[in-house]
Amino acid sequence: MAVALDLAEIQGTVLRNRPMPYFGAYLLFRIDDAVAAREGIRRLLPHVTSARDWDTPADQAWINVVFTAEGLRRIGVPTDIVNGFPIPFVQGMAARRVFLGDVGDADPGNWDWPHGGNGFHLGLFLMGQSEEARSEKLAIGRAAMRGLPGLRLLAHLDVGIPPTMREHFGYVDGLSRPFIEGEGGEPQPGQDVTKAGEFVLGYENELGRIATGPGPEIFWRNGTFISIRKIRQNVAAFRRFLRENADTPEGEEFVAAKMMGRWRSGCPLALSPDKDDPDIVADPLRRNAFQYAQDDPDGRKTPVGSHIRRINPRDALDKTISDARTHRLLRRGSAYGPVLPDGATQEDGEDRGIVLALINADPARQFEFVQSQWINDGDFVGEGSRSDPIAGRRDIADDYTYSAKPVRRRLKGLPDFTVVRGGEHVFLPSISSLHWLTGLSGGIGNSP
Repeated sequence: MAVALDLAEIQGTVLRNRPMPYFGAYLLFRIDDAVAAREGIRRLLPHVTSARDWDTPADQAWINVVFTAEGLRRIGVPTDIVNGFPIPFVQGMAARRVFLGDVGDADPGNWDWPHGGNGFHLGLFLMGQSEEARSEKLAIGRAAMRGLPGLRLLAHLDVGIPPTMREHFGYVDGLSRPFIEGEGGEPQPGQDVTKAGEFVLGYENELGRIATGPGPEIFWRNGTFISIRKIRQNVAAFRRFLRENADTPEGEEFVAAKMMGRWRSGCPLALSPDKDDPDIVADPLRRNAFQYAQDDPDGRKTPVGSHIRRINPRDALDKTISDARTHRLLRRGSAYGPVLPDGATQEDGEDRGIVLALINADPARQFEFVQSQWINDGDFVGEGSRSDPIAGRRDIADDYTYSAKPVRRRLKGLPDFTVVRGGEHVFLPSISSLHWLTGLSGGIGNSP
């Protein structure tokens, strides 16, 4: 039986691709008065974009709204209902720091972004196809919150994907994503068809169950969770490491490809293991049309510990105790901060990095599993305690190996190329849920 998703109810960022390139922003607010917060949402509702009109908005720009667990409590959702959501969401990401590997420099005590435990309760995600479109949406968002002293803006971060389509380490971004059952259209070669309940509440998931939430159905149905990570990228350290481990610029590109699993153009090693081939990237029918189990089980082309093979093992884990289909994430990556000039191998004092918005209906089984077991540990692919060479922790192991001729190559002393600077699990309600929230009573600053 075909799945029919209620596109008019699902906020657009869940199912629809962003324009490429694009210009976006995150606005994070503190709620000190429930009446003010409900009024702000009421003003915003006519401007919130659903998946139905995501592809053809009149102004080519979008607004979506999210809440932390504390934000839902403060706006008036009864605590017993909020506490019925998954534990990672209820506790907040900062409280999960040890399990997630957010230790040392990545400890929440060093974060520069607010989270649910220190004041972030309501967020607006804005994006457009131009800086002008983003500015117009920013004006709408700010106007909706103007004159509401119970809402305080804590953070504003501009993000986006530049015309080069590359993030700060130089890799083309946004090339692969799962196809969600019922989203419309047809999957491309290599694009897994994933049950809608992996990403949207109210539909069947890969476990054969309906993904549900607490409280009345209007509150949780067609909603989802986004696991947000603000990650600072140490670009100069990455460039120095490549230079120290290669004799030529071509050698540097080869090492970078072996760490990522794709050449920096986006071309997968699985399809072109010995040299870059940008023509493959230009063809959407080719650039993701590959698997691992039969063509590359030992990782001679795409190393088993490389970044893309960790976060999406495809069929490599078939017939093992770990079912990759139950740990899928819908990844939205956005760069922030100025680009480090070409050739520079020393940081310039500017803050730059990426904000990941990882959409999942079960943060424990999806985001937290991938982060703790696949990114920060290598046991599932026989790599022991070795972590992801691009984004993994370094306090347990700091080496990386890959197949090479005449002998296997081992890279030693990997530094922290990335460090977490903020994060939170947030709930993205449906359009009807947002209306329902505006009709609540109670909450902070109100009499029960």
